[in-house]
Amino acid sequence: MGRMIEFTRPDGQTVQGYLAEPANAPDAPGVVVIQEWWGLNAQIRGVADRYAAAGYVALVPDLYRGKSTVEAAEAEHLMTNLNFGDAAGQDVRGAVQYLKTRCPKVGVSGYCMGGALTLLAAVHVPEADAGVVYYGYPPLEFIDAAKIRIPLLGHWAIDDAPFPIANVDTLEQKLRAAGVAFEFHRYPAMHAFANETQVGANRLPITEYQPEAAAAAWERTLGFWSRHLR
Repeated sequence: MGRMIEFTRPDGQTVQGYLAEPANAPDAPGVVVIQEWWGLNAQIRGVADRYAAAGYVALVPDLYRGKSTVEAAEAEHLMTNLNFGDAAGQDVRGAVQYLKTRCPKVGVSGYCMGGALTLLAAVHVPEADAGVVYYGYPPLEFIDAAKIRIPLLGHWAIDDAPFPIANVDTLEQKLRAAGVAFEFHRYPAMHAFANETQVGANRLPITEYQPEAAAAAWERTLGFWSRHLR
């Protein structure tokens, strides 16, 4: 369904990305989808394909420049070496700008590490129209909530070890104090509950696919995009 394309960052560098498009939708809105720490793998391409099937143009920027992994240690290494400010302000912003040339409105959504980058993009990507965060946030001091002008939807796991739910309460207070329009949902689940590959022997001890939570989050996400991007 999708294909690899190249787009330009604000600083002029080029980045690869996976683009999935709906069949016949000339005025389709766009969604920039941001990977988990695994990289641009089949699972995240599948998320983009699902968006295309739902009538959205989806673009996944290749933040790791061609690398992906199934090993947690290597994923942590790749994520640790990623410059988050550059990824949000350049890679993600370039992806949003690319979609804006053809889509009237563009949202940003990410999972895990990509959730953290979605929150940073809400601060640093003025062209974005809305954001959906799945179970991830950066250190909260890096979020200048006063600069967030877009509505946010957040999906959080109550039993999330890497991203403790207590910090989500603090994030809520921060957003509320700045007058940000947001809607947060908490699910009785572990980290990565919307990742259908995190089952059985494949899953990490800290992650588990939770189909009911995943389905509820997806329906809420599509409703949110429908309200803010269409």
